[in-house]
Amino acid sequence: MGTEFSERYRPQFHFTARKGWLNDPNGLVYYGGLYHLFFQHNPYGNEWGNMTWGHAISTDLIHWKQMERALLPDELGTMFSGSAVVDWNNTAGFQTGESPAIVLIYTAAGGTSPESEGKPFTQCLAYSNDGGKTFTKYKDNPVLPEMAPENRDPKVIWYEPDKKWIMALYLQENDFALLASPNLKEWSHLQTLTLPGCIECPDFFEIPLENQPEISRWVFMAANGNYLLGKFDGNHFEAETPLLISDFGKNYYATQTFSDLPDQRRIQIAWMRGGIYPDMPFNQQMSFPCELKLRETPEGLRLTRHPVQEIETLWEQSIEKEPIFLDQDEHVFPISPAELLDLEMQLESGNSQEITIIVNAIAIRWNVQEHCLEVLDCSAPLPAEIQTLDIRILIDRTSLEIFALEGTRNFSCCTLECQAQPFILFKTAGKGAVLSRLKFRKLSSIYGLQKE
Repeated sequence: MGTEFSERYRPQFHFTARKGWLNDPNGLVYYGGLYHLFFQHNPYGNEWGNMTWGHAISTDLIHWKQMERALLPDELGTMFSGSAVVDWNNTAGFQTGESPAIVLIYTAAGGTSPESEGKPFTQCLAYSNDGGKTFTKYKDNPVLPEMAPENRDPKVIWYEPDKKWIMALYLQENDFALLASPNLKEWSHLQTLTLPGCIECPDFFEIPLENQPEISRWVFMAANGNYLLGKFDGNHFEAETPLLISDFGKNYYATQTFSDLPDQRRIQIAWMRGGIYPDMPFNQQMSFPCELKLRETPEGLRLTRHPVQEIETLWEQSIEKEPIFLDQDEHVFPISPAELLDLEMQLESGNSQEITIIVNAIAIRWNVQEHCLEVLDCSAPLPAEIQTLDIRILIDRTSLEIFALEGTRNFSCCTLECQAQPFILFKTAGKGAVLSRLKFRKLSSIYGLQKE
């Protein structure tokens, strides 16, 4: 991709826009052998504003090619978040050839541009009959008028048992709606849900229990990754759990999963909001694509999250260390500056009160006494009985993504410190701790650049 992606703070295996501001992933959809990633994009500057839908495609979820913008502001507003589906049954009537249309469902944010002054937030459609190269806005937009001030972020899925579309929509405060439609154009309200402490960017999907596909649960997730597990009969969602947390870090937001995947995987991307990228032509990055699974754990049914298996195509070198007793104060493992890494480890606490891993000046602290994992002033509770903890860490130029306790205790972190320290340090308080497994996997850049 040339030198334009070699800037000092450019992430090397996370998606970033070529130029300008980026936020929410939108319209994640698979079609014709391509993964489509649409995203909130300001093409005119590095601050939020002038929202359009940027567009990138990939054959492997790893290497992305940025395309022409898919949606531009109009008289109804700027282009806020939404979703995408393949209309296999041509329910909306947009298909003109033999191949089904890709339909984007988005919020027209009235009042966010001079052209739309005084207009409300409404939900609209655009469609493509050329595999996503170009999109045409539906002539009778909006298809859903205002339900609440600044209602937004429609996530639409196909509900096969009733042959209808279901929309999850953010309303206001902590309220969300479920709606139904036979054709994407006419919508009826089914239910209002309240998720305390949650706003924006809902996701709604069914997921089978791992290794028991006859058992499944529905997931209702908000922008911050907090979610409910429950059952859905096509008209009503009934939660069976309290609100659960999928990420405990500071830089994880606007989570969305792909629709129409051919292999039934549930793959998620989030905006790693709040990153700092001084003097760069771009601003903000996406999280690394992860696969979600539903597993039975000692705490009950839970979603787990792990980097997609395609990351293996970036592995350049794998080094595995022998088990190490951590009774000494410090153990140091050197790494190259700005190294791209996929680290996998397992710790046994023994009689230690605390085990700390310092990666590029970021402390990941297993507080054994207090039964929690702590990263950058954020904390995730751990079951009191655990004595063994698995941790996986993805290290890019400006981010750490941490997956612990089988992907149920995760932290997404953006920081410039990722290039600050050419070693990994283990520290313990107490005796008997063991680093029973440590794998260093060096990663190549998705741009084919030489490492600094």
